[in-house]
Amino acid sequence: MAATGVGGGGGDELTVLGAWASPFLVRVRLALHLKALEYEYVEVDLKDKSDLLLAFNPVHKKVPVLLHGGKPVCESMLIVQYLDDAFPGYGPAFLPADPHDRAVARFWAAYVDDKLLSSWVGIFATTTEDEKTEAVDRTLAALDALEGAFRECSGGKGWFGGDGVGYVDIALGGFVPAMNASEPTTGLKILDPARTPLLAAWKERFCALDAAKAAMPPTERLLESGKKRQAELQAAAQPNK
Repeated sequence: MAATGVGGGGGDELTVLGAWASPFLVRVRLALHLKALEYEYVEVDLKDKSDLLLAFNPVHKKVPVLLHGGKPVCESMLIVQYLDDAFPGYGPAFLPADPHDRAVARFWAAYVDDKLLSSWVGIFATTTEDEKTEAVDRTLAALDALEGAFRECSGGKGWFGGDGVGYVDIALGGFVPAMNASEPTTGLKILDPARTPLLAAWKERFCALDAAKAAMPPTERLLESGKKRQAELQAAAQPNK
């Protein structure tokens, strides 16, 4: 279990339990860096879950978990909302002040997980070309919807949140490292400028953020991890001799 201190501002007794490759951890670390909050990071081995994780997330037994003064907050987007509420004087507000705009942001953040993520993950779970084609089509349809959402929510500016990074930017941004790492192996460009030009330009801006650079794992390491995982799955699928 490794622990490191990261961040820049005053975040009293903040600790994050996570797994380095998790896109959900990226969301939390991104939010912390955007608010310039100091925190301790503790790496969790998901194959051998620590007593610390089981004590603070006994229901789902998953990462990430934020500990604030020893009190746990679980689920990545709930943590992002919590940071907005608990540290209003630090960095940008992730959710807009207007109640309707807040509801819209929450809707599209949920859409990222409910529609985009489920379709995209489905690509890797397919066993036939027809299944893969269907999963790719669902993924592209979800991205088309998010392209329209960006056009509406951004108001012609650079982010779903308008002038600055907002709640939906964090929700989608958590998956940018995995998108970058998956393209060489799947051959599918998730955010294709020809199909979703607004989102493709958004991704370039996202990757240029200092907070994103600090939060994202290296693409090369993700690629190596993905190859290892794929080899393990292929070995497990081989019939016993």
